[in-house]
Amino acid sequence: MDRPIAQIVIVGGGTAGWLAACLIAARADRDAPSPLQVTLIESPDIPTIGVGEGTWPTMRHTLQRIGISETEFLIACDASFKQGSRFDGWRTGAPDDRYYHPFTPPVEGDPRDIVAAWRDTGPASDFAATLCAQPAICDRMLAPRQRNMAEYGGALNYAYHLDAGKLAMLLARHGAERLGVRHIRDHVDAVEATADGDIAAVTTRGSGRITGDLFLDCTGHAALLLGGHYDVPVIDRSDTLFNDRALAVQVPVAPDSPIASQTTGTAHAAGWIWDIGLPTRRGIGCVYASRYLNDDAAEATLRDYIARVVPGADIDALAPRRLSFRSGHRERFWERNCLAIGLSAGFVEPLEASAIVMIELSLDALLDNFPATRSAMDLHARRFNALFRTRWDRIVEFLKLHYVLSERDEPYWRAHRDSATIPPRLGELLEIWRYHPPSTTDLDRVDEIFPAASYQYVLYGMGFPPPPDGAIRTGPREPLNRAFEQTHQRARALAAALPDNRAYLDAVRAAGLIPSQEHAIQS
Repeated sequence: MDRPIAQIVIVGGGTAGWLAACLIAARADRDAPSPLQVTLIESPDIPTIGVGEGTWPTMRHTLQRIGISETEFLIACDASFKQGSRFDGWRTGAPDDRYYHPFTPPVEGDPRDIVAAWRDTGPASDFAATLCAQPAICDRMLAPRQRNMAEYGGALNYAYHLDAGKLAMLLARHGAERLGVRHIRDHVDAVEATADGDIAAVTTRGSGRITGDLFLDCTGHAALLLGGHYDVPVIDRSDTLFNDRALAVQVPVAPDSPIASQTTGTAHAAGWIWDIGLPTRRGIGCVYASRYLNDDAAEATLRDYIARVVPGADIDALAPRRLSFRSGHRERFWERNCLAIGLSAGFVEPLEASAIVMIELSLDALLDNFPATRSAMDLHARRFNALFRTRWDRIVEFLKLHYVLSERDEPYWRAHRDSATIPPRLGELLEIWRYHPPSTTDLDRVDEIFPAASYQYVLYGMGFPPPPDGAIRTGPREPLNRAFEQTHQRARALAAALPDNRAYLDAVRAAGLIPSQEHAIQS
């Protein structure tokens, strides 16, 4: 039990497996008495799901720590910039029904003063646009940075849209060639346990027995280790989040077409449509609840949307991929010497792009509190399980917030407003927010997965009434009115200084490739 943790075995590739391998290998102390050795076992014929195209700003720091340049990443992954999300049609479905959840926080100040000052600007005032310059930049499809800025730095906070399959390939090359990750392409046929219940080894079809001290389950929905071997149950969250199907398609675009600065989520009668712009295509998908919309109607909804928003698209040539899922997560994520990362730990509908960031957060939690010996591992596992149960609860609550405030009158949306489907904590917060805006009092963890500002953007973007003046006035409004004007001035200055996304990304690709690299990436 006092043996050092020196052998990390990752079962499964894809985004989860290769992010884990690269982050662990990059942060390992190679001068330690028992340096970490990372082995990744990847089935040669199980494809990645490949539709996780949205990230959070955390990805910039992740790529930096791994040692991948931003230019290399943008080119290899056909990536573009993401500066937040825009929600169309979620409140009423009217043509002008839309709001932003940007990545840049609002102006600084007490939330009570900020919301009151915004309320006093008038009923037609847009919350995000009043408090943040980023929506104006997104409206113009501009990049968040200029080419002469240091890599991973920007004038505004940003993340990426990307091709998930190409990201996995980039990470695999980098991990194996630059970070010393041992890569085994083979099938895992069996799991071997010790007398006390730990995993001692996995047996592969062609490479034999692979031993380890800590095993990471990155096998996706199959959860070969945590689910298959340990039989850790799944907690079903579909009583709160109804969607269980998605149709995904990649729509080619013209080389000179504009590239959006945000993920756009457009509500429909029984779900929503994601729309993500990359340099060579748009990833578009229809998310829906099968109890309210059948597959044929969902495909018609998707095709109607594409015909409307992608001029010249060959609708008949598109072959959407149908995905089934259940919103839920494991009861525990770390069992003995096995930790689930990615889809093997859980999945909820892709609203707000929580999948990849949960991989990053899981790996950060592992590495920031890495168990030095097996005897310490169970203590770390208990803390990890408590933390990530809270994080999954917070994700479910935040996603549900997007639905419960809707005024749409279809059966699907009415069902979402049923109090029986609203998590109790969210119901209590909605009552509190009638009189006090979301603040750190409500979301008091230093590592909240969604901060109070995110709740404010959604709450007031969806038309939730701002609180009336209370018994206590905390500060004067004039400084905030000046801050609002400065926000508008900054938006105008950035609009004049920043390039559009297409021009920026085309210039990066033209300057950053040599013919041999281009051939390797395309192949």
